[in-house]
Amino acid sequence: MTGRSVPEWIGKTPDAKIPPRVRLRVFERHGGRCHLSGRKIMPGDLWDCDHIVALINGGEHREFNLAPALRSKHREKTAEDVAEKSKTYRIRAKHTGVIRPKGFGNRSRKFNGEISLTARARREAS
Repeated sequence: MTGRSVPEWIGKTPDAKIPPRVRLRVFERHGGRCHLSGRKIMPGDLWDCDHIVALINGGEHREFNLAPALRSKHREKTAEDVAEKSKTYRIRAKHTGVIRPKGFGNRSRKFNGEISLTARARREAS
């Protein structure tokens, strides 16, 4: 005899709270282990539901994109996800011309062929 299947939970918005029944299913599906460190999550340990593919990197807010993670490891992964997204944005912005490459000094001030006396005086003094 097979158990009835439960429909997958999908968040209505990216910041929708994950219901306790879904947290329990996610915990049990992964055998109560942190998917980042592999450590068994013990009673009293603080843990979160982590998005396997982060929302900022194109992941979906649904049950099968969630996994249990110890809170300390989850924070480390979140920081890495944000850094990855920032780097991707900077590279894409440079390639599309949204961000101009850094140049040499102030481009509005052109070299007029003269060297200031203070620079010449420093050179002669050395």
